[in-house]
Parts: sequence; structure tokens; C-alpha cells
Amino acid sequence: MTKYTKEAVEQLSAHLNEPEWMQAFRLDAWEKFNALPMPVTTDEAWRRTDIRRFKMDEVGPSLNGAHGTAAHSLTETLEGTEASGKLVMVDGVVQEFTVEESVTSQGVVFTDMHTAVSEHGDLVKEYFMTQAVTVDEGKFAAMHGAFWRGGVFLYVPKGVVIETPFRVSNWSSGKTYNHTLVVLAEDAQATLIEEFASATSDDTNIHNGATELLVSDRGNLTYASLQDFGENMWQFNHERGRVGRDAKLDWIISVMGTRLTKAFQTVELDQPGSWARMSGLFFGNGRQHIDLDTQQNHNSPDTVSDLLYKGALKNRARSVWQGMIKTLPGAQRMDGFQANRNLILD
Repeated sequence: MTKYTKEAVEQLSAHLNEPEWMQAFRLDAWEKFNALPMPVTTDEAWRRTDIRRFKMDEVGPSLNGAHGTAAHSLTETLEGTEASGKLVMVDGVVQEFTVEESVTSQGVVFTDMHTAVSEHGDLVKEYFMTQAVTVDEGKFAAMHGAFWRGGVFLYVPKGVVIETPFRVSNWSSGKTYNHTLVVLAEDAQATLIEEFASATSDDTNIHNGATELLVSDRGNLTYASLQDFGENMWQFNHERGRVGRDAKLDWIISVMGTRLTKAFQTVELDQPGSWARMSGLFFGNGRQHIDLDTQQNHNSPDTVSDLLYKGALKNRARSVWQGMIKTLPGAQRMDGFQANRNLILD
């Protein structure tokens, strides 16, 4: 019997004391999740990734929050590290949080997603799964929209430049549904580094995450996502960046753990002068399966995208990479580069 019920959505939203608009959003996402079928290998995007061994009814949503503390190996990476703000979360619940007053005094908002919904609701409502990732992208995107819990919100106002990175560490002791939402206004600049990790147990666990990176005109964002989950984790991610006129997005991902990873990473180059670099690193061991689906969408003339992924595999691990560069009619004078380099160790 499924644990992803309408009642579970209502229970989660009530537990988090969310405003009506977010509860309505979750319920709408649940309706779509409930109506959509599970992906199968006859779907083009899932042709090389079979998830029939994933027993969704064994996991369920994260209703009760944290069940432990973050591993010392994760938190110690933040100790003594210079940062504009630091956030440590366990199963979507804040364990540690600091932010520099010199940053907030400029109007920057750096906080966990639930605090952002509560204290900056109008700002979050404008961008949350409306302009980047949407619940219509598939079964797991709709599941995320209905059951997301935890994550980070970063908003940098017009003209504000933050030189020192923001740092976030996410520890999972079970199932997690983190949401990352970054909004840079015009002429803003920031760097966000996120780490995701968990121990390995005998239980089947899930990380169903979403990342939304919105860079307005002449903005400059560097975002790094570093993942080292345990071997019992099934990871499903939807990630999308939108880049404005003469703006830059430098996007770095690292995939080291999980039983299976299926990640959709898309960049939208929306205006002349949009520039994006996508750098990826992965390592598979044992029976790991890593499937990375990337898209570079040139929606305007005079845009540049550059993707380079490097990976290595050992034992019976398997990797899949599907890369697409799409150019809309009229998007002339675009440059799109794409490369994936692999090493088989045995």
C-alpha cells in the first residue's frame, strides 16, 4: 500500500505550519503525481535505466523530520571555513545555521526553505517551481512538488556582490526531498556550495531533489553540488538553471554515491549574452548505476554553453550519459560545446 497519499500531503503541510498557497501547491502536485505512471524503459529518457527494483512503497515521504545528527565528516568540512553563511540540515531539518550580518544588511536572504516560505512567502511563491523545474516534468518531479521537505533558499538583490561562498551540508538518515532555490537579481553575484551525504544501511532510501537556479541579467552565479550518498540510496533529481542577458552560470556537480542515480540537468540560455558552463564528475563502484541526462537549450542568439563531464567506473558499475544541445529557430551565432570522458578501471 502506497505511503504517498493525499492525507500524507496534508499531514506534512500541517506539521510544517505552511500557508494555504503552499498546501494548495502540494495538493495540486499530488494530483499530478497520482495520475502519472512510473517511468519504464520504453520511455526514451529512461531507456537505459530500469527502476523496477525500486520499491517505492518501502520508502514514503519524510513526515517526522530528523532521526539523527549529521556525520562529523560532513560538518567538519564547514569548521574554520570562511563563508557568508553556513547551513547544516538532517533529513530536511535545520541543525546548525549562521549568516553574516554584513550579508543580510544588504538585503540578501539565506535560509532554509521552510523559513523562507514562512517569512518571505511572496518572494518564494513567485519562483518556486514556476520558472525552472515544474511538477509536469514527470512522476518524480510531481512527487517532489507534493512531498518536498528541507533545502536552501538564496536570494541576492540587484547589484549586490557577495564574494565569499555560502555553504550548505545535507545529511540523510533515511528519505530526503531537498529543494534548492537560488535567485540572483540583476547585476548580482554569489557562490553556493552544497554537500549531500548519508551512511549506508540495509534499508531502501530515496533522495528526490530539485534544484532551481535563476540568474537575472548580468548576474553571475557559481553553484556546486557534491554528492556522496550511501549505497542503499536511490536518487532522482530534476535540476534547471535559467540565465539572463549577459549573465553567467558556472555549474559543478559531483556524483559519488547511491545505488542508482537518475538526474536531469538542464540549462536555459534565454537572452543574448547568456553563458553557462556545466562541469560534472562521477565515480561508480560495485553495482552502482549512474544516469545523467543533460540539456543545453539555446533559446536566444549570441549564447554560449560548455559542458564537460568526466567519470570512472569499477567492478560492475554502469554509467549512462545522454546529452543534448538544442537551438531554437533564430538563435544564431550560438556556441555549444559538449564532451563526456570515461575511464573503465577494471
